[in-house]
Amino acid sequence: MTTTGGISDFALELDYDDLSAETRDALERRVLDSVGIAVGAMGSETTEKIRTTVESMNDDGACRLWGSDRRASPPDAAMLNTALVRYLDYMDSYLAPGETPHPSDNIAAVVACGELADASGEELLTAVAVAYEVQGALAYAAPVRNKGWDHVTHTVISAAAGAAKILDLDREQFQNAVGIAATAHNALRVTRTGGINEWKGVASANAARNAVYSVLLARDGLEGPTDVFEGQKGWMQVVSGEFDAEFTSGGRVHDVMAKKYVAETYAQSAVEAVIELVESEEIDADDIDLIRLDTFAGAKLIIGGGEGSRYKVRTKAQADHSLPYMLAVAAIDRDVSTAQYEEARIQREDVQSLLEHVIVEEDSELTDRFEEGEMPAVVEIEADDERYRIEKDAFPGHPNDPMSWEQLEGKFETMTRDRYDDEHRERIVETVRSLDDSDVAELVSLLD
Repeated sequence: MTTTGGISDFALELDYDDLSAETRDALERRVLDSVGIAVGAMGSETTEKIRTTVESMNDDGACRLWGSDRRASPPDAAMLNTALVRYLDYMDSYLAPGETPHPSDNIAAVVACGELADASGEELLTAVAVAYEVQGALAYAAPVRNKGWDHVTHTVISAAAGAAKILDLDREQFQNAVGIAATAHNALRVTRTGGINEWKGVASANAARNAVYSVLLARDGLEGPTDVFEGQKGWMQVVSGEFDAEFTSGGRVHDVMAKKYVAETYAQSAVEAVIELVESEEIDADDIDLIRLDTFAGAKLIIGGGEGSRYKVRTKAQADHSLPYMLAVAAIDRDVSTAQYEEARIQREDVQSLLEHVIVEEDSELTDRFEEGEMPAVVEIEADDERYRIEKDAFPGHPNDPMSWEQLEGKFETMTRDRYDDEHRERIVETVRSLDDSDVAELVSLLD
């Protein structure tokens, strides 16, 4: 049975030397991917609202607000910087059968506490490994989606674990931190059902902020309910059911996918399939009468209409969680990137008309394949009295086909080219790729 003591013992016992060379490399990739996405989100309307709020409450602080020279308290920096990582919906995902969280939601919280602690790059990677492990283990052993809880209910625990690790809390403090975080900050699934709004892209930032605040309270001696999981009316009784999570020496990071497209996790293979089919068969989007996707249960549930209609699409928050929109715009534009989520593009008649002709169906066989580690998609397009078919089981970035450093650096360049010149980008990449010889302060100094 999982307890705050078990999580604390795992985290406190994990050292940098326990991480294999392959795991260290994978963790560095996750850091670079997350930083690049954050830079790409700088200046977006939603994240600027958060920046305004955070800056209004902070004249100074220990931590940098990415994208400026302003500083703030660790919780407020975690709030804004996590929102930057998360907002575009281009972040990584852990593919557990019953839950798909985004471990990169932890990184900015760990970095903020790393600034506070003047941490080394090795300490940063170790704490990130702790956060990824805890998030992945909870998602695998204790999924909460079908019980009405949002996946950031896991994030507040994993981010607290990573933050507590890099701040070097002792066992009692660590347990109190996890106890406070897991008791006080459970999030409702309504965030991602029905008519989706801006909070969808911000909920994990709120979880990261709450995690850091919980850790700082525990560091300063505040006690929390250390029986939060197994106790009477605790997490297992109310939130998850009984479970026993297993932790590895950072190995879960290898089961994390990176997104090729700016689209919800479960859409990646389907978008890849549509683009490949229209390009290879030279299908004119104006001739398309129907796009049919057979997919697995999670995709149908979350972005295919199982938790509310996905055909009413007027905003970015609705568009990046609508398979009808994403497949329609992929067929027309042959790409799904940030440009496809501009309001004018979303509301244009061509895509609004075509999305009404997208059918999404669940296939139990594909669900079985997803639970065995694939991300299957079967796409049929009817156009000009012809029918075309393609099947995918993964995409570039899936754990079965991970992105190389070259591919990740290409993604990073795309996200950062409008803000940084070549020399600045190269400095960030080199700093991340050599974190064992660098520190958190050097990395953060580059995120202006």
